[in-house]
Amino acid sequence: MSVDAATVKKIASLARIAITDEEVAKIAPELDNILGWIEQLGEVDTSSVEPMTAVIANHLRLRDDVVTDGGKRDAVLANAPQAEHGFFTVPKVIE
Repeated sequence: MSVDAATVKKIASLARIAITDEEVAKIAPELDNILGWIEQLGEVDTSSVEPMTAVIANHLRLRDDVVTDGGKRDAVLANAPQAEHGFFTVPKVIE
């Protein structure tokens, strides 16, 4: 597949990138080379290779989800300017 100037301009337009005609002339062969590499990768036989999620086998270390700092409602509400019924009291903001 050959990338021409019109294709580069269309891609730049879709990506909302402003490019000049000089930049189009430089980018077209680069995109053509990239597509050539992708075609080469498509020719590689990967049928015997198992899919991987990472190069290094990572295992997540999980811990129990335990609340360790609960039961401090009164201490927190002591810092509030106003509190009622165990909640912060704030001024009404809707008229």
